[in-house]
Amino acid sequence: MDLNIIINYVNVVILGICLCIGYMLKNAVSSNKINRYIPLIMGILGTVLAIASNIHQINLEIILMGLISGLASTGLYETFKNLINKRE
Repeated sequence: MDLNIIINYVNVVILGICLCIGYMLKNAVSSNKINRYIPLIMGILGTVLAIASNIHQINLEIILMGLISGLASTGLYETFKNLINKRE
């Protein structure tokens, strides 16, 4: 199965917004309890942003785009964090 089709559903603006908000949540809240909910929060936020940006047509593809973009932001954060930690 080719997963490259998923790249078509990534919205860079939504990904960036979710990445920034996820970063702020991770660093602003000192409790580790919030960390386990960040992917859920980013998935919901990404979906809300995708629906808000495409209010004239809401369908399953728009919802999928929001979910993938929001969840991809958590993976992108982890990738950057691991790259930075390797350099140190």
